[in-house]
Amino acid sequence: MEDLDLSSAEWRTSTRSGGNGQCVEVATNLPRVVAVRDSKDRTGPVLTFTHDEWKAFIGGIQRGEFDLPDV
Repeated sequence: MEDLDLSSAEWRTSTRSGGNGQCVEVATNLPRVVAVRDSKDRTGPVLTFTHDEWKAFIGGIQRGEFDLPDV
């Protein structure tokens, strides 16, 4: 993707993160993408997904598609 202006990104972490800084931050307010970054490295790389890709990912989480098997 071309250079993406993230200056208007409104980053947030999960309310379940517990504030320990071991999370990812997500910005969903951008026009064409959802941006994801490491909360410990806010100037580091950013992953971007289309809104449809993000919705599919969240749907997979809700359906348990990524749950680890009981060991």
